[in-house]
Amino acid sequence: MIYDSSFFRALMYFLSLLILRIGGWRVVGELPQNKKYVAIAAPHTSNWDFPLFMALVGYKKMRIRFLGKHTLFKGFFGRLFYWLGGIPVNRSSPLAGDVIEQAIHVFKEADELILGIAPEGTRSNVSKWKSGFYRIAVAADVPIAQAYIDTRRKEIGFGPMFIPTGDLEKDLAAIRQFYSDKIGIRPARNQ
Repeated sequence: MIYDSSFFRALMYFLSLLILRIGGWRVVGELPQNKKYVAIAAPHTSNWDFPLFMALVGYKKMRIRFLGKHTLFKGFFGRLFYWLGGIPVNRSSPLAGDVIEQAIHVFKEADELILGIAPEGTRSNVSKWKSGFYRIAVAADVPIAQAYIDTRRKEIGFGPMFIPTGDLEKDLAAIRQFYSDKIGIRPARNQ
């Protein structure tokens, strides 16, 4: 992975700094100090979200893994997504539910792990977030870092850590409340 090389970590930091400055983005919030957590990134409204969140990752020098649509991991660019920490997921597979179990197992085995997930599960406008990120955090007994993009304020960064209580509906409502005033790159796709 890219994070295993000090040269590429430094290169990623400087490229990220350049991307964020040229784009006029202000990085806000503190990098969570926990060794293990689920980092959700929202709103997810455009293909440009990924490079922007990766710029945040590079700028903050995070060693993150992320779940991505399996079709992204084909060909030349597929190797790039693996190298950046990607884990392919086939959501249409009958075994798609196993992804949550696999993620929980990886958390339990790892000394350190940051798993990045887009809670919407798609760039399209959705009325309800997928709950996999939450179920992983509860079962692995890890907190949830709330990473966000807000184009209105030109901010990208982290809100407060969220400690799941196990009450899915109440906790998802609280998390969505945090994101309620954040505007994505394509505002028409905001929830």
